[in-house]
Amino acid sequence: MLERGGIYLANLNPSKRDEPGKIRPVLVLQANALNQVEHPTVVVLPLTTMLVDESFPLRYRLAARDRLHQTSDILCDQVRAISLSRITSDQLTSLQLPELLEIERQVLAIIDIETT
Repeated sequence: MLERGGIYLANLNPSKRDEPGKIRPVLVLQANALNQVEHPTVVVLPLTTMLVDESFPLRYRLAARDRLHQTSDILCDQVRAISLSRITSDQLTSLQLPELLEIERQVLAIIDIETT
């Protein structure tokens, strides 16, 4: 079962134009209620090792840890739903709650939803 806040490898091929492709880590954003019933798709954010400094709210920097071997940027502007069959690994690492909350804040800023 996938876990919200977990990072897994996913095969994002084929990609179209500016979409991230290839096999790369993705962050699971989807609620665990859907993950537990093995919903056929999962909402994710892809990661990249092509780092860009000062890119709030588009990216969130995540240092290498556990089985995520390279420091990466989480692409907060690339929210997508993928088939569960695209997930190709066990969990590489997981985010701490403050990290996940910051990423949620950045995604909400991108889609122009204000929270109080």
